Amino acid sequence: MKNSIAIITTLFFVFTFASCSSADDSTPSPPAAIKPIIVDTSLPRQLNYIALGDSYTIGQSVCETCRFPEQLRKKLDSQNPKNTYTLKIIAQTGWTTTNLISAINSQNLSANYDLVTLLIGVNNQYQNRAFSIYENEFPQLVTRALALSKGDKSNVIVVSIPDYAYTPFGKSLTNPSKVSTEIDSYNAFAQKYCVDRNIEFITITDITRQGFANPLLVATDGLHPSELAYSLFVERIFPKASTAINN
Repeated sequence: MKNSIAIITTLFFVFTFASCSSADDSTPSPPAAIKPIIVDTSLPRQLNYIALGDSYTIGQSVCETCRFPEQLRKKLDSQNPKNTYTLKIIAQTGWTTTNLISAINSQNLSANYDLVTLLIGVNNQYQNRAFSIYENEFPQLVTRALALSKGDKSNVIVVSIPDYAYTPFGKSLTNPSKVSTEIDSYNAFAQKYCVDRNIEFITITDITRQGFANPLLVATDGLHPSELAYSLFVERIFPKASTAINN
């Protein structure tokens, strides 16, 4: 009888201990601390630049690495060599705003550019096209540039039209001053349009108006900017481009 009571007592304590242990095991553990996700900004990136324009963008009469988009790409690369900077150019000598719109429409472009430059209009003026065409088509091109830049206006830079009146070719024209006056009108329209919309507008026209004082600013064809002139363009464009592409 005593043995039976001892066995029952022992089993009571065993079951009681087991029940307590099970109850303790069911108690939820405190949640583990969530580790923050750290993004390593020092990792190499691919940054994409597209340049839209005409002969001043394609670099008529200068070498491929001398044109301003290529000089700008190299300068950006030297600032941060761990990154890769791609460059696509849509430009051709003689293109008007109409030609550039058509060329952009003909290509299947991705809206993934970290930098877009736009320099267009000299051939509208040179070909005596109605100014109203530029007033209608320049805004279209800015809109396309914005779309290509992921919709980020801080990634778009519009560059003013150079003045070819200050070249040997321009000097030979009947009325060079008329050229300068008309180019001023084109630039004034483009600048106001950009400023009103907080889009960067870089003026380089005054550099090209030093063509008589410094013939080295004119390419060997006597009409287009030289490598030196383009390097001066880049000096003005680079600070804004650097901010845009590293934003």
